[in-house]
Amino acid sequence: MKLKQRVVVLALLLVILVLTKLLLLDRLETSAAQRQDQLSFQRMMSGLRLTMDSRLEHTLQSPWEIASQWVVPREVYPEDTPEMGAVLHAMATKKIIRADVGYKGTQLKALLVLDGGQKVVFKPKRYSRDYVVEGEPYAGYDRHNAEVAAFHLDRILGFRRAPMVIGRYVNLITEIKPVATEQLLSTFLKQGNNTCFYGKCYYCRETEPACAEREVMEGAVTLWLPDVWPLQKHRHPWGRTYREGKLARWEYDESYCDAVKKTPPYDAGPRLLDIIDTAIFDYLIGNADRHHYESFQDDEGASMLILLDNAKSFGNPSMDERSILAPLYQCCIIRVSTWNRLSHLKHGTLRSALLSATSHDPIFPILSEAHLEALERRLQGIIGTVQQCIDQFGTDIVMVEDRMTVSHV
Repeated sequence: MKLKQRVVVLALLLVILVLTKLLLLDRLETSAAQRQDQLSFQRMMSGLRLTMDSRLEHTLQSPWEIASQWVVPREVYPEDTPEMGAVLHAMATKKIIRADVGYKGTQLKALLVLDGGQKVVFKPKRYSRDYVVEGEPYAGYDRHNAEVAAFHLDRILGFRRAPMVIGRYVNLITEIKPVATEQLLSTFLKQGNNTCFYGKCYYCRETEPACAEREVMEGAVTLWLPDVWPLQKHRHPWGRTYREGKLARWEYDESYCDAVKKTPPYDAGPRLLDIIDTAIFDYLIGNADRHHYESFQDDEGASMLILLDNAKSFGNPSMDERSILAPLYQCCIIRVSTWNRLSHLKHGTLRSALLSATSHDPIFPILSEAHLEALERRLQGIIGTVQQCIDQFGTDIVMVEDRMTVSHV
């Protein structure tokens, strides 16, 4: 063999060796990521069922101090949270020392301060579990049980971006009225034997109060995020116009995602992938009302998209509003870790996981059977949408490896 031919053969062999090594490394990295996701899923499943115990072992801190220390730019609470049951127990049982009208917004809520100075947002029961909210996917009052279910779905998906929520029964006469501000007290009234209030908000009306069964009202309390983490509000790039006959650009422009990708903070960092995670989350719960979202201030796009205000969810179990998934099917990208978690939740696992996660809650059962079935159906819809993206663009384009390390000081 001539020298020139030998050089060509050696060069080809070298290229083959390099490509083989790169392929093996890629497979090793992929399998390592899959093992990491598998272990994370197993840890989540083993810790889903919480013990509602007031005791906090190995610490002299209050539950509020512990929960405050959990918050970092990419998580509201860490993966390993043995004290979560104690924090939720405190939210459901601690004495209410002050009650006021809720912060500004469109829906009825009350701002409560619990013993130890912790603020929580109380959303009252407006519907029975089986009630179906007809009309637009964002129609109706807030659903208190939806906040509880959404929080635990956040745990199950491994996002850890939703503030903690638990159901609570409050006696409006003995627990609220003695510590209520004049502004809140002025909205109390009676309907028959039932005590009611209508609060202060954009849609709050004296003719549409929330009423207790006699004196005791069912609701849900959401833990207020620490004041040291001020929030910044953003317009959601896939928000609706809420005007009949007027479409948002994303509703008619299939290339809309390309424009979003050129706009800060979606042109770099994790925010666009957070938007897509949130679309998946919102589609599962049936939330078509996320016109804005919050992150932590001065984050330059590095903060998580915080999953606040999830109460416009679980309204109609028969309605699967596909437009909620627009960020996913228009951008056709998804985190590998999110995809792996969704894959682990198939074949009834999601339903059983949510039942297990919520079994401790004082207002269990949280969801009707119809809503649990809807979750399973919508999960299949998400998986089918991702598969369509893979068929069109290939796995390497659709699957994005974006694992962000978080530290809890």
